[in-house]
Amino acid sequence: MSYENQLKQILNNLNNWRVIFLIAPSVAGLIIALRVLGLLQIFELAALDQLFQLRPPEPPDSRIVVITIDEATIRKVGKWPLPDSVFAKVLDQIRQQKPRAIGLDVYRDLPVEPGYQELVQVMKSTPNLIGVQKIVKDEYGIEVNPPPVLAQLNQVAASDLVLDADGKVRRSLISLENASGQTVLGLGTQLSLMYLEAERIELEEINADQRHYQLGKARFIPFALNDGAYTRAEDRGYQILLNFRGTQDRFVTYSMTQVLDGQLPANWGRDRIVLIGATATSLNDYFFTPYSSSFSAFPQRMAGVIIHANVISQMLGAALEGRKLFQVWTEPVEWLWILSWSVVGTTISWTLRSQKLQSRSISVSKTVFRLLLAGGSLILGCYLAFMQGWWIPVVPPLLALGGSAIAIAIYTTSLERQDRYILMALFKQQVTPQVADEIWMSRHQLLEQGSIVGREMTATILFSDIEGFSTISLQMSPSALMAWLNEYMQAMTEAVLEYNGMVDKFVGDAVMALFGVPIQHTNSEDIAVDAQNAVGCALAMADKLRSLNQRWQLSGNPTIAIRIGIATGTVVSGTLGSTQRAEYTVLGDTVNIASRLESYDKSLNGGLCRVLISGETYELIKDKFATKFIGSIQLKGRDQLTEVYQVLPFR
Repeated sequence: MSYENQLKQILNNLNNWRVIFLIAPSVAGLIIALRVLGLLQIFELAALDQLFQLRPPEPPDSRIVVITIDEATIRKVGKWPLPDSVFAKVLDQIRQQKPRAIGLDVYRDLPVEPGYQELVQVMKSTPNLIGVQKIVKDEYGIEVNPPPVLAQLNQVAASDLVLDADGKVRRSLISLENASGQTVLGLGTQLSLMYLEAERIELEEINADQRHYQLGKARFIPFALNDGAYTRAEDRGYQILLNFRGTQDRFVTYSMTQVLDGQLPANWGRDRIVLIGATATSLNDYFFTPYSSSFSAFPQRMAGVIIHANVISQMLGAALEGRKLFQVWTEPVEWLWILSWSVVGTTISWTLRSQKLQSRSISVSKTVFRLLLAGGSLILGCYLAFMQGWWIPVVPPLLALGGSAIAIAIYTTSLERQDRYILMALFKQQVTPQVADEIWMSRHQLLEQGSIVGREMTATILFSDIEGFSTISLQMSPSALMAWLNEYMQAMTEAVLEYNGMVDKFVGDAVMALFGVPIQHTNSEDIAVDAQNAVGCALAMADKLRSLNQRWQLSGNPTIAIRIGIATGTVVSGTLGSTQRAEYTVLGDTVNIASRLESYDKSLNGGLCRVLISGETYELIKDKFATKFIGSIQLKGRDQLTEVYQVLPFR
């Protein structure tokens, strides 16, 4: 490759990258703007839900036992709320198991006789019992006070849950402040810390300003309002993203009826955390979670007590086994992630532009496959990262990948439309549809900055001229002459197009036709075909002229003979003109030879159509057409001799 071609290739590559680095940031910027405005939040949270649902089930957490207040228990007792005597008996049975902590996830701020005093005594004598209160007022209910006895003993936690805009629970409250400004631990936090005391694990402050804490093997970092997919989310209190263990089947559960009837195995609650809460459908203590499928008419909901069990399981697993707490990237890193996938989309889509037309459908399929493969890799990568505790954006980069690919497709389509306009403006009515398709297929080789680049190539040039045209033009009226000449030009043009040539120009009565352009032919077989097409075209022009003469003779119009010169050799092809008007043509000595052959020795008889060809053309057609050698002649304007042959008509 020459230095000039190498430079052109470098400049072309730079232009390609310029397009990529213009479109990719634009698409990425649009996606980021939509994200900042919160318009993608619902889709990103839905994608997070899918990751939870696709994750393999984790083993049940045997450190937690859930005592459920189900429909069977309510029917057995026969009333709701359950009397205090029932809770007193259940709590007494539970504390005999010597659990590390007991959580009563039932509001008990008012007496429910019979048995209130009995329940008070049990509460006073159970130091590891934690009751609940509702601190935050929301659309799901007002604040609820804690059990008075447990409040006096400072054995109270918050039962509040954080709901996202779509009503789902995806975060847990480690702590929050009540109306008095006092910090109240969440139920799951309080019970977890009590459990970990036996393991000699305590909550340690690492960074007071940033509220970073260490709990065993886990480091807790508070949720911020724009973490992950969230946009200006409520971040009051101390929240973390909730890494669910799973639904109710991931925990040991017994009904309150089984506790009351003593139908449980020995030591079922020893050294465990025991949670008591409602699971009866009629009590409606249920919430939507990531496991609530959006595709179901009746999405599965999770009981509040099971959500608290998940919070406890997350904290214990993180502190004792190093189970992953969810982490997110900073916003600049997420923006860079989105930009990277936008670059991938533009790069994949841009490769389609360089494909030839005959392989375009295959190329489109390959491009779509590559985009699907890239999108699949993105989803798989985000899933694997999720398994390791990282919540990485998946929807915005997918949109960036597809959006940038579409943007490139639109851009390349507009470029192709522009290229087609330029090419068709140059070649319309000059070539056949088949040649036009070939030109379009090779447009990337031809066009450069809106014009056809000049290049050297081997081509065959044909010149034809009417004998005695000046005399004929004086004998006819202008309108009759023009009609007669147009009929002739139409027939000659048809012959050129039939042999895959290109009509370069009409100069008065002369026709200049090109064979082997504008697509560069480099192998000898194609160059020979071009020369054979030119000679075949000359003979076809003779046949058409014979038909025209017969018709003209009957109509009283002049009959004519023509001369044709054909030469094969190196030419320079390209566009000449200005931005307002330009035409494709060829220049060079070969053009001059063809022109001189046409006008050589007008006394040399050739009958209806005299065809003279150069020696170079003869070597390419000698096995296909009958010829005779005229001689080595010094043509006008040339110093060296030119071998001249005459093509004989078919017999």
